[in-house]
Amino acid sequence: MATNRLVVKEEVAVYASVLFDAAHTAGGQEAVLEVREQMGEIIRLMRADLELTQSLSNPDFTPAQRKELVEGTFADCHLALREVLAVMAERGHADLLPRVFDAYRELLGDKLGICVVDVTTAVPLDDGLRQLITEKAEADLGRCAVLRERIDASILGGIIMDVDGNYIDASMISQLNRARNVLKDTTDGGEC
Repeated sequence: MATNRLVVKEEVAVYASVLFDAAHTAGGQEAVLEVREQMGEIIRLMRADLELTQSLSNPDFTPAQRKELVEGTFADCHLALREVLAVMAERGHADLLPRVFDAYRELLGDKLGICVVDVTTAVPLDDGLRQLITEKAEADLGRCAVLRERIDASILGGIIMDVDGNYIDASMISQLNRARNVLKDTTDGGEC
C-alpha cells in the first residue's frame, strides 16, 4: 500500500511537537535537551540492532506487544519520550523516529532559539576551546549555542562535531582510515 508523503510528514510533525511540548512542560529546556540526547542514542541503538528495529514495527506483534517492548527496553528514558515511542510502536511507526528526531531538532531552534552543538573528543575540552566552538556556532547560525560534550577515547584524538545535523569528523581514527583507504587504492605500477 502506498503511503502519502504529506500524511507521513504531518505524522512526523505531530510526534515531534507532542514530544517537544511534553518534555518542555515537564522540565523546560534541560528536559528538552535530555530527550533529544536520549532520542539520538535510541536511533543509534536501532541502527545497530536490526532485530529491535524490526520488532518495534513488526505487524506480526500486536500493538500492545510493541508498546510493552518499548516500555521495557526504554524504561530509563524520559517519560515523554517513552510515551511517544510507545504510541509510535503501537501504530507501527517506530521507523519514523529518525525523521521525528530531525523535526524535533528544528523545534529547538524555532521554539527555544537554540542550536545544539554535539562535540566528541578523546579528552575533555578546555575552556578556551569550548568558548571558541560556542562563539563560532552562534556567529554562523545566529542562535544561542548549547554545547553537549562527549568523551570517546576510541577516536584517538581530534574532534567530531554535529551542529543541527551537519556532521564534521576530524577525528584521528577517521583520518587514519582515510589514509589507509588511499594507500590501499593507490597503485604505483610496481608490486609491493
